[in-house]
Amino acid sequence: MATGRTHRPATRSRGIPEATVARLPLYLRALTALSERSVPTVSSEELAAAAGVNSAKLRKDFSYLGSYGTRGVGYDVEYLVYQISRELGLTQDWPIVMVGIGNLGAALANYGGFASRGFRVAALIDADKSLVGKPVAGIPVQHIDDLEKIVEDNGVSIGVIATPAGAAQQVCDRLVAAGVTSILNFAPTVLSVPEGVDVRKVDLSIELQILAFHEQRKAGEEGGGDVEGVLPAAAAVRSPGAAEGAGATSSGRKGPDGDLPAVMPA
Repeated sequence: MATGRTHRPATRSRGIPEATVARLPLYLRALTALSERSVPTVSSEELAAAAGVNSAKLRKDFSYLGSYGTRGVGYDVEYLVYQISRELGLTQDWPIVMVGIGNLGAALANYGGFASRGFRVAALIDADKSLVGKPVAGIPVQHIDDLEKIVEDNGVSIGVIATPAGAAQQVCDRLVAAGVTSILNFAPTVLSVPEGVDVRKVDLSIELQILAFHEQRKAGEEGGGDVEGVLPAAAAVRSPGAAEGAGATSSGRKGPDGDLPAVMPA
């Protein structure tokens, strides 16, 4: 089976827009649920509703994949699951390393959805020597001094950072230097990476601030008055793609991960 180091997804070379790429996991999640219920076909309207987008946008997205469905029948569920999985690079094994095994890191390590989505946690890494050797989710924690060797030995190209903010950039630099070219960042800080490295950021506090912004706005509308003191940080983070679960993504930019948070799949 191929590993992550030997393959890069072809979405950019095929000209698929980033907004479409961000929606593909939403379609895949909805299709997987249909597949588990043995539903053979689905209409664009039904699938769009399940994914939380409009049907015209879904049909446009699928046109980039070369999939147009059959009039009066809809889309073949199993074929779409395969097609989207292939486009996302999920038909192969992607070994990942996770750095920072505190409360959040341990919770992520115990998340059962990685394996079913094509990701294998190859190693858990932490700087705390008292954690070294202790199993988390059945995987013994290794010391950060061995990070470079771990990345090389496992052919890792995707890293997950769940460290405190102060340590995140140094960890990021070491991962990149070791050959990691994609990073999922849970640390509450913006990372600076060289060209060719992709970063996606998950910040639950930002998501809560966005919700608080909308709750305050709704309260103001119900009261019939203007809303004062709305959260400017949340407003600044908000973009049209945020409502559809589109996260921040970048390639070849300094400080690329401060636009929108990614959302872990359910």
